[in-house]
Amino acid sequence: MHINMERYGKGKKIIFIHGSGLSTHIWYGLRDYLSNSLEVVLIDLPGHGMSSGGGYGSIEDYRDAIFNAIKGTDLEGSYMAGHSLGGAIAMSFALKYPELIKGLILLGTGARLKVLPQILEGIVKNKEKTLKEIISLAFSDKSHDELKKIHYNETIKCPGEVIYKDFFACDRFNIMDSLEFIASPTLIVCGEDDKLTPVKYSEYLKNHIKNSELVIIKDAGHMLFLEKPKEIADAIKGFIEKKPQ
Repeated sequence: MHINMERYGKGKKIIFIHGSGLSTHIWYGLRDYLSNSLEVVLIDLPGHGMSSGGGYGSIEDYRDAIFNAIKGTDLEGSYMAGHSLGGAIAMSFALKYPELIKGLILLGTGARLKVLPQILEGIVKNKEKTLKEIISLAFSDKSHDELKKIHYNETIKCPGEVIYKDFFACDRFNIMDSLEFIASPTLIVCGEDDKLTPVKYSEYLKNHIKNSELVIIKDAGHMLFLEKPKEIADAIKGFIEKKPQ
């Protein structure tokens, strides 16, 4: 299987894992703020963007695809950042392969990611309409409509069956009882106006991951790194700069 990987900048390495139905393109704004001081590594999950395959219906299968892509390379010992589905994958990675990552950065995610049945059904029956409904919830009311177009234009490229598998994997994910076993230093970042993974999800992570800190971003929703890329970049840089080499 081919896993598309893009690398930008130099410095401490961060692997970014995107959310459901998305690709490396969704990170480009944040990348531009980070790649002047860090090495930003963007991965397309299987079946997304320029990676081969048809996607997976489990967090564990996505996790292991990333493991196979970085095992034995200079990306061992990187930080790992994930958004939503990507955050679930990153946490699963930290539990299974703790020796391969230096720290976690969790963006708009949770220990459990239940998906409404009408969303799962809607992706199959009417992909365009359902994506528009999801995107209407994914941003703060204070965010510009242009950002919603960017999200929609990215997600619509992803095959409906792959998006369905992504949401199915999220719906089955539940590590609420395992968070205490995450040993990696962890930065948790959430948009104050996130309707899809509300602040209480991030607070739960903060209360159960021992070595963690929480940053809440004002005027941002679920797509916080599109809405407030500079603020997210500053939080990430601050977190990494405090860590030893």
